[in-house]
Amino acid sequence: MTTYFDGSTGADTIGANTVSTTKIVDGAVTATKLAAGAARSNFGAGAVLQVVQGLLTTQVSTTSFNTFVTTGLTASITPSSSTSKILATVSGTGFPGAVNVQGVFTLYRNSTNLSTNGFTTAYSASNAVQTGVGFSYLDSPATTSATSYTLYFMVTNSAGTVTFNSPSGFGQGTATIILQEIAG
Repeated sequence: MTTYFDGSTGADTIGANTVSTTKIVDGAVTATKLAAGAARSNFGAGAVLQVVQGLLTTQVSTTSFNTFVTTGLTASITPSSSTSKILATVSGTGFPGAVNVQGVFTLYRNSTNLSTNGFTTAYSASNAVQTGVGFSYLDSPATTSATSYTLYFMVTNSAGTVTFNSPSGFGQGTATIILQEIAG
């Protein structure tokens, strides 16, 4: 028989790999102990293994017609397994500076464009208006090396200027890219 911190008694089942959660002292399991002792693969498919965020607090414009250029919004993640997937979520604002100007936004993994047609657009058919730019993409990079994800954009439809992360009237915006490693 073992007497526990809460005064209860019972059979010591630690040798059988079973410990009741009521028998664990608050604060005894830390992130450091988990990282050192728990294999991430034990969390099961679909578990979020890590989260990384990138921010952009400046406004970026382009006149690049039909050729993608970087917005500067980027984040890097190092997958713990080559079977992991990376869920990238992008959020910001786009402003096509004139009527019929369209901005196309895509995501690059390192130097690879993940969608040659882009993931979303900012377009003004009748007035130049600011629009939300946001999308999610589940990637399978098949690596355990550091991997960067960067938002790129270009002008299409007619020549002009497209601005990313334009002010909303309340001051400069903050665009985000969030990367989540998902267990495979």
